[in-house]
Amino acid sequence: MTDQNNHLQSAVLEAFHSKSSLQIIGGNSKAFYGRKIHADQTLDVSGNQGIVSYDPAELAITVRAGTALKMLEQALLEHRQELPFEPPDFFEKSTIGGTVAAGLSGPHRPWGGAIRDAMLGVKIINGRGQILKFGGQVMKNVAGYDVSRLLAGSLGTLGVLLEVSLKLQPQARHEITLVQASDFSSAHSPQAQWRQHIKNITATAFDGETLFLRSRSEQPKLEKPNLINADILENDNRFWSAIKNHQHTFFQDNATLWRISVPPATPELPLPGDIFIEWDGGLRWLKSEATAKEIWEITSQYGGHATLFRSNESSSTDIFQPIPDGLMALQHRLKQAFDPERIFNPGKIYPNL
Repeated sequence: MTDQNNHLQSAVLEAFHSKSSLQIIGGNSKAFYGRKIHADQTLDVSGNQGIVSYDPAELAITVRAGTALKMLEQALLEHRQELPFEPPDFFEKSTIGGTVAAGLSGPHRPWGGAIRDAMLGVKIINGRGQILKFGGQVMKNVAGYDVSRLLAGSLGTLGVLLEVSLKLQPQARHEITLVQASDFSSAHSPQAQWRQHIKNITATAFDGETLFLRSRSEQPKLEKPNLINADILENDNRFWSAIKNHQHTFFQDNATLWRISVPPATPELPLPGDIFIEWDGGLRWLKSEATAKEIWEITSQYGGHATLFRSNESSSTDIFQPIPDGLMALQHRLKQAFDPERIFNPGKIYPNL
């Protein structure tokens, strides 16, 4: 066990016995996300860094949770490998632990899977100060696999992440991004045509005026099929990076921003505001002054849900869409099992969790 693990475990044990609450901080790049935390102390996990094991042949890596996402991706790049969920790196301060805890994936998510799909195992400190390990380091070792997935998107409410084991994918040698002017009502038509001629689609986006589609390939040369009426986007790596890291002009203001998840074929939502669409229609970013109740009612009607991703009102508590009583009861049972004294990130997702 590393000195850093000992330090973190001692801090959790002390909080457990004194019934003190802890706010877990890594890179702090996503402090804006989720409900405001009122904790007795801060637990800084950013010192827990480094790659524990990496076998490029097995397409798997185990890394300490405080490791900077930028450093991890650079290490993978040397072997032409990458994380399949294409995670955002806000302010270039994200850690892999914070990435897992937030559960946010980038443009490749519908085709490469979510963070939880890439998780092979975790090592955590639970709310009793015990160090527990779930899952393995390669796909053929799946014991406890579903337990480790619980940490994805838990926003630090279930435990302190020490290590994460992830599956990887080879980096594609070539990619191309097609662009075409469109509006929402007709955006589906070019996409349907493109799919007839293009394989390995790995990202789509629609900014209200222009449709974007990315395709990757191992072929020595990737070109636009002659039958497709579209332009090729130059420097497309920069474009997709700007989208996932919210550096695109759509995100460059202080407007209230909602993250809406709906079935991809959902029509235009009857909500006021500006929209940016990803994931083949499944992810919609909405800048709107509509109330949380209005947005939740509309998205529910279409089989989706919405999260207040960013707001100027720091006191807002209407962040995550309310869930049915049965699911809330399950959330409380999980919290009781992992963190019985409610010491980790109290109220980050819902009150009393």
